[in-house]
Amino acid sequence: MKIAIIGLGYVGRSIAQAAVGAGHSVVGFDNNSDVISALISSGDFKGTTDAASIGHAEVIVIAVPTPLDSERKPDLSAVHEACKTIIKNVKSPVLVINESTSYPGTLRNEIASVIEKASGLEHLYASSPERVDPGNEKWTQKNTPRLLAGLTAEATSLAHKFYSSFCDEIIEVSTPEVAEAAKLFENTFRQVNIALVNEFAQISDALDIPTREVLDAAATKPFGFMSFQPGPGVGGHCIPVDPSYLAYVAENVGVPAEFIKRANQVNLGMPAYVVTRVAQEVGSLKGKKVVVIGVSYKANVSDTREAPAALVIEELKKLGAEVSWHDSVVGTWNGQKSSELKGFDVAIVVTKHDVVSESEIKASASYVFDCTGSIKGVAGL
Repeated sequence: MKIAIIGLGYVGRSIAQAAVGAGHSVVGFDNNSDVISALISSGDFKGTTDAASIGHAEVIVIAVPTPLDSERKPDLSAVHEACKTIIKNVKSPVLVINESTSYPGTLRNEIASVIEKASGLEHLYASSPERVDPGNEKWTQKNTPRLLAGLTAEATSLAHKFYSSFCDEIIEVSTPEVAEAAKLFENTFRQVNIALVNEFAQISDALDIPTREVLDAAATKPFGFMSFQPGPGVGGHCIPVDPSYLAYVAENVGVPAEFIKRANQVNLGMPAYVVTRVAQEVGSLKGKKVVVIGVSYKANVSDTREAPAALVIEELKKLGAEVSWHDSVVGTWNGQKSSELKGFDVAIVVTKHDVVSESEIKASASYVFDCTGSIKGVAGL
């Protein structure tokens, strides 16, 4: 099949790789020339900034970012641009699949109705929200169950045919809205439970009880408990964002979504809590040399989107600290390069990559605060 992918971030690249491996001919479109120049076109894959190249596809996959705006409301501008690209360049009926995470009704109301009205073509439409976990070598496009639903039975059938060529398990649901809502709930579940354990960490510290020992003890229960660990907040494209999409659509239908809002508050407040804990233990941070270790949102990946480290650094600067950061996996961030790990008064470990040794971290500063629970013999959550 001839496949076009709009958006070549990590989701689009992952789909392209899997589709080419399954024998499809794939063209990937992205309007960012830097993204295209960084790609290596191999096999039956071509990356391009030429939107006209999608015109010959049989299947078009939308895999563009769906972030939050400055008011933490859904920003579907990239989805709308993808629709315009399809309207302008596709002149015969195709299957349009949306993988970009959004609130229920996006495929039906924000994509299909817009394209149909403007193009006059009767395309097929399906939703199959991405479930990619960057850096996860166990769960891949192949073995992660794939949810999908079309606006019509024909769309569902064709989407099933496409995804089954490189996915082991396809789960058809009744409507695109079910698939869209399932993706949001998956990550809202994680956001709420992370917030719960982060709130518990604060309670436990106030009671002078070792948080992680309590969690390890609770995890010995073989049923009715799922282990989550405290941290400096949440990052990445999903957990900090998806619950806000669910809360947004909930409020539009008169449901207050109190759990989601409280979870967001707790997790967004964790960087300030971490800095407050450090200041309580070392005294004034004014003028102290502080290094934040790990600025990506997750261990062993270079993705810095929504990374808690940015907020930790912001809070440290408010207290007058001289802040540097170290992350050899990220390398360059906000126009600055990773600092060498030595000569600091305070080190705060936000993300622990495998390439950074425990001994390096301990030697970097006279006081170390570990948010990850992976370094023995130092202060932490």
